[in-house]
Amino acid sequence: MKILKLTLISLFTIGLVACKKDAKTTDSSKDSLTAKKDSVVVPEIYKEYYGIYTGEFAGKGKIYDNETDEYYDGTDYKKISLKINKITKDSVYGQSIVNGNQRPFRGIFNESTKSFVLDEPGNDKTDGRFEVKLTQDSLTGNWNAFNKSAVKAPSKSLKLIKKTFAYNPNFMLDENSDLIDWENPKKFVEKYIDEETGKSESYTASKNRIASDAVFKLNASKQKLTEKDLKNLRKLDMEIIKNSVFARHGYSFKKATYRNFFEQTDWYIPVSNNVDNDLSPMEKENVALLNRFIKYAEDKYDSFGR
Repeated sequence: MKILKLTLISLFTIGLVACKKDAKTTDSSKDSLTAKKDSVVVPEIYKEYYGIYTGEFAGKGKIYDNETDEYYDGTDYKKISLKINKITKDSVYGQSIVNGNQRPFRGIFNESTKSFVLDEPGNDKTDGRFEVKLTQDSLTGNWNAFNKSAVKAPSKSLKLIKKTFAYNPNFMLDENSDLIDWENPKKFVEKYIDEETGKSESYTASKNRIASDAVFKLNASKQKLTEKDLKNLRKLDMEIIKNSVFARHGYSFKKATYRNFFEQTDWYIPVSNNVDNDLSPMEKENVALLNRFIKYAEDKYDSFGR
């Protein structure tokens, strides 16, 4: 009787193990099928259209005048880059980069008209829809804000050229560049002697920061900077030398001051709002040294007409 019980228990145990094994096999097969389904690769098409298209982003709106401290109706010009990363039969994926703001977009490509409709997510006040047409290596068209009351220029035109971004440590500002910071004027009280009365008079003058030609001589991407190199430089000089490092890596500047300097060149292509990991060890050391000196440096101001 005892032997019979043991036999029955053994058979029951074997049955349970077999069931578990069958269940595990079934689950494994199910997981395998799911994995295959999830791993289906959607074919990519028109890879020749992938890349960076950069150029003019312009729209009519309220423009702030630093000198008068007032807004006027005018055309606001910015530089924008559209990165097309992937095109499938049903979707287009990429990013827009302007004013230090990088936004993903998704849309569709119309094969017959060679045009894109690209929508940014819509959860930022600056998001909108791009409707652009592809002609050889250029994109032209318009952008319209989803929230028209949230931006100064809700409708803008685009004229973009396809460019290949490549880091080059030799890139410098052009020697005919405008080295004036028009974005941050400062008011100074000036005194003079009235020739008729002989009395001392005063008036308020608006002046702008100006850089020196040192920005054409020091390259923080190629040479190890020393304190001696920096000790007599103006604050704006060092800001430009430092930010030239980031510009070479395609950083998209939030501050108009720096955008205005580097957009004067033909090599600057904004491709990212964070390039910290792209800097070389020497560049990182130079940036740290420049930051130390910038903290205590002084600026040179002068009066300019516009």
